[in-house]
Amino acid sequence: MRIAKMTVLTVCFFVLAMCVYAKAGAEAEGNLRYSITVARFENRSNWTGQLAIGDTFGAILTDSLNQTGRFIVLGESDMRATAMAEQDFGASGRAAGGKKTPKIGYMTPAQLMVKGEITHFQASTTGGGGGIRIKGFKVKAGKDTAEINAVIYVVDSTTGQVCASKKVVGKASKSSLGFGFADKDWGTDLGGFKKTNVGKAMEAAIDEAVKFIVGQLDDIQWTGSVVLVRNDKVYINRGEREGVRKGQAFVVGNVEEIRDPDTGELLDESIEIVGKIEVVTVKKKLSICSMLEGADKIKKGMKIHLP
Repeated sequence: MRIAKMTVLTVCFFVLAMCVYAKAGAEAEGNLRYSITVARFENRSNWTGQLAIGDTFGAILTDSLNQTGRFIVLGESDMRATAMAEQDFGASGRAAGGKKTPKIGYMTPAQLMVKGEITHFQASTTGGGGGIRIKGFKVKAGKDTAEINAVIYVVDSTTGQVCASKKVVGKASKSSLGFGFADKDWGTDLGGFKKTNVGKAMEAAIDEAVKFIVGQLDDIQWTGSVVLVRNDKVYINRGEREGVRKGQAFVVGNVEEIRDPDTGELLDESIEIVGKIEVVTVKKKLSICSMLEGADKIKKGMKIHLP
């Protein structure tokens, strides 16, 4: 009898866990994605060691944003500059032609940009004295603490304005015999770096930064465009890459921009809704929708918004 009860209890817990997992998965699939790029972080702290603290912070932040599933993460500015140089070379007539030749006009634009500054960096509270260095690590006894402070800016790439900013702080401590941070050029060895106090402090600060950036998305309008209307189907330029899912509904309409007559600055946008569509097929970069309302009014070039 006890075994039977335990079996039933186990099944109940399993079913409950699967329900929670399924709900979490459904919510994750429903998160529409924004394109984003991380600019190089400036080191404004008093740190002058071998570690390129700004570059390392930017690299780990880029990876962390990608892991959230909420963004289409684009290469950092130097990566995009290299890609553009390859496109220019491909268009110069000096490169062999073919489908693999990089072409101008295909790069994904960033809706959001993240930049920031490292304002304070403390690798060790022990002053770096004592211990034995082994391949970039320092074996020592006693408690040691690392701390990093940074200011994060979220920038609207259309207007160039700062949408939001936040100071983030990361701290990490280790006590007793353990591995600490020994300054060196870590290069691509981010796995080893993350095991140090400095690496853990940086990840703590980045976790706080990522949570903050994701929290801004509710205030940023997600949009797309109608690229084709054929028979009774509407094709939009948003697909699996942007987090669109089958059954999702969007409103369609003409967007009017309200601009400052003195400066030309975009003040606001308003959409005149003419119809409603529902996604029936999702592809990598586009989706095919059926018309729910306004079938005779939906035209190519119109904008789509969430209801």
